[in-house]
This record gives sequence, C-alpha cells and structure tokens, in this order.
Amino acid sequence: MARERFNEQLGDLNTELIQMGGLCESAIDTCVEALVNGDEALVAEVSRREREIDEKESEITALCMKMLLHQQPVASDLRQISAALKMVTDLERIGDQADDIGEMISYTTAHKVDEYSLIQKMGLATKRMVREAIDAFVKQDAKLAGEVIKYDDTVDELFVGIKRSVIDAIDKKTIDGEYASDILMIAKYFERIGDHAVNVAEWVEYAITGVHRKDEELQ
Repeated sequence: MARERFNEQLGDLNTELIQMGGLCESAIDTCVEALVNGDEALVAEVSRREREIDEKESEITALCMKMLLHQQPVASDLRQISAALKMVTDLERIGDQADDIGEMISYTTAHKVDEYSLIQKMGLATKRMVREAIDAFVKQDAKLAGEVIKYDDTVDELFVGIKRSVIDAIDKKTIDGEYASDILMIAKYFERIGDHAVNVAEWVEYAITGVHRKDEELQ
C-alpha cells in the first residue's frame, strides 16, 4: 500500500515538473515574441510567468520533502527525488533569466535588425532543450538527456553568431553602442537559459544512472 501511494506521488511529481517546464517554455516564447514584435505589453506576461514558476518551485519542493519524510524511498527513488529538487532550482532560474530579458525589451523596441532572427533561433533552441530535458526525466531516458546536453553547442554557436553580427553592425555604424550592448546582454541571458537546461539534463542522467557528469570530471 505504501509503495502504491509512493508511485502515485511520483506520478504527481512528473506532472508538476511537466507543468513547470511548460511555464518556462511559455516565458521563453513570450520573450522572443515581445522582442521580435517590439511589444512591451508582453513584458508583463513574462513577469506573470516568472511568478508562476516560483510558485511551482515551492509546490514541487514541498511534494519532494513530503515524499522523503513519509515514504522512506529506496536508493533509485531517492535519486529521482533528489534530482527533482535540483532540477526545479535550475527551472526557477530559467524563469529569472526570462524575466531579465523582459526587463531589457523596452530598450530595444525602437530597433529592427537582423540580430533578432538569431535571437529568435536561440529562443527556440533553449525552449527545445527545456522541453526535452523534462521529457527525459519523465521517460527516464538517459539518451535523450545526453542529446540535450550536446544540443547546447547549437545555442553557443548562435551566441557567437550574434556577437559577430553585432560587431559587424557597429563597424558599419548601423547600430549604436548602447543598443549593441543590450542585444548582447539579451543573447547572454538566452545562453544562460541553455546552461540551466543542461544542468537539468545532467540531473536527469544522475537520477537514472546514479552518476553525475561533474563528479566523473573530478575523478
């Protein structure tokens, strides 16, 4: 009976994580839409998503603590719960980064330049990473988690492309230095979102295998 209850709670945990990941994806989408369309009204929506992500983090943390205190999980179950606690911290930080991007959008709405297309691709790439990292946890798919980690190279390459594009635009005097700085900062926030998605995927691997990549690197 206790095991049956624990399995129900594991199902609840998966559902909550899917919902939190969905909120992160929505926040990323809204940031990109606000930036590309110069729509400052959407910034408030990003802030609402960030608050919802914070609330979801608290709910998931409470559920995990309840499972730890009342169910006495075995080793593999304990890894899943511990990984989930780490994952929600990174998902919450993704919400923070999205909110940071939202705060900067008001400085960029007067411009329409090519950098937006690359940032849009960064947004889509990071959203994919978040979605697939959560899918990997729910499906207990270590291979998919590994693919998320590798896909971060795509985000990094896009960031380098944006830097080159901005430098070229400065040389041609088609954008000013202040605006260039804003674009680079927004791109950096997206890069950090990718980094947090990687962290989530690494904790998924740990939940499945009992080994964390960073521990291996230290050996």
